[in-house]
Amino acid sequence: MHAWPASEVPALPGTGRDLRIHDTATGGRVTLAHGPVARLYVCGITPYDATHLGHAATYNAFDLVQRVWLDNQRQVHYVQNVTDVDDPLLERALATGEDWAALAERETALFREDMTALRMLPPAHFVGAVEAIPGIVPLVERLRDSGAAYELDGDVYFSVESDPHFGEVSGLDAATMRQLSAERGGDPDRPGKKNPLDPMLWMAARDGEPHWDGHSLGPGRPGWHIECVAIALKHLGMGFDMQGGGSDLAFPHHEMGASHAQALTGEFPFAQSYVHAGMVALDGEKMSKSKGNLVFVSALRRAGTDPAAIRLALLAHHYRSDWEYTEAVLDEAVARLARWRAAVSRPDGPAAEGMLDAVREALADDLDAPAALRAVDLWAETQAAVGGTDEGAPGLVSRTVDALLGVAL
Repeated sequence: MHAWPASEVPALPGTGRDLRIHDTATGGRVTLAHGPVARLYVCGITPYDATHLGHAATYNAFDLVQRVWLDNQRQVHYVQNVTDVDDPLLERALATGEDWAALAERETALFREDMTALRMLPPAHFVGAVEAIPGIVPLVERLRDSGAAYELDGDVYFSVESDPHFGEVSGLDAATMRQLSAERGGDPDRPGKKNPLDPMLWMAARDGEPHWDGHSLGPGRPGWHIECVAIALKHLGMGFDMQGGGSDLAFPHHEMGASHAQALTGEFPFAQSYVHAGMVALDGEKMSKSKGNLVFVSALRRAGTDPAAIRLALLAHHYRSDWEYTEAVLDEAVARLARWRAAVSRPDGPAAEGMLDAVREALADDLDAPAALRAVDLWAETQAAVGGTDEGAPGLVSRTVDALLGVAL
C-alpha cells in the first residue's frame, strides 16, 4: 500500500529543541532525544468513511512530532497502518451493498487526498492489515505455542496474564478496563475465556465474511491489536520512540498491543512513550462514525475552505485537549490565515528570530501549538502596527510556519 506525496520541509536557521511530551504510561513528561533516528508508529484509520476532523486532529499532532524531530536534525522513521478489514468496515459494506474491499480502497484513497491537502508528512511505511496477514499468522502461532494464547471454539485469544506489565500503558483498574473492552470491540462476557479482558488474536472464519489461510490456526482473520504489533515489529522493532493515536486507543488497543509484543519478545517496553490526542466533539458529543456527528475534511475542501485554514483550526487547540468544533472555530482560523498571509506579503518587517525561538520552544513543550500560534500572531500584529526594516523577516516567518506548523503561506 502506498502513502501520499511529501511536501518539502524548509530548513531553518539555528538549532531545534528536544521534544518533551506527555507519556500516558507514566503520567508525566518524557524527553525524546535518544539518537539520530526517531521511530514513530501511529495507528491509522478503519476506512469505512471519510476523514473527519477528529482523525485530522490526531494526525496533525503526530505531524507536529515529526516536524520537531526534523528541526532537531533527527531522521524520522514513521509507520502507519490501515485497518482495511474489521467489523465496522464489513458492517458498512453489508448495509450499503458495496464490496468491502472496494469500500476500503475508495476511502483510503480519499484519506490520502485529505492528508496531502493538509500537508501531513507521510509515513515511510503505510501498511494495510490485509497485506500484513502473512506476517501476523506466525506471531499468533508463536503466542499460542508458548502458552500465551489459547483456543476457544476455533478462535484464538491472548492471555493478558502472560504479560507481567499488562495494565501499565493505560493505568486503569480492572472494572474500567472491562467496561471499555465491551464498548470498544472486545467481548468480556464471552463464556470460556480465561480472563474477561483477554482479546482475540485470530477469529475463525464466519459465514459470509472474508478469511485467509491461518496455517495451523485454520481459516480466519486477525484480531485488531495483533495487526499493529506485527507491522510495528517488522518495520520498527521493540523499544521504538513513540506509539501514538487518539485517547480512545490507550485502552484496549495500545494496552493489548504492548502486551502482545512483550509476550512475543520477552522484552520491555514495546514503545518508549505512549502519546494520545484528545477527542473532537460536535453538538456536545465526540465525533464518531457510529453517531454520525461528523465534519469531514473532504466536505470542507469541496465547500472551498483552504486546507491551511483547516490546519490552523486544529492547531488552535492543544493536542491533548478535548474540544468542540463550531463554525466560529473555522472562521477564526480563516481570519488568522488572512492576517498571516498579509503580514508576510510585505517586502520587510520586524525581526523574526525571536518568533522562531518562541515557536520552537512552544512545540518542544508538549506540542503547545496554541502558544506557537500566539508567537506568530504577535509578529503579524507588530508588522501590521509598525512594520520593520528586516528584509529577511517575512521569508523567515513563512518558512517557520511551513516547517514547524505545516501551514503554507
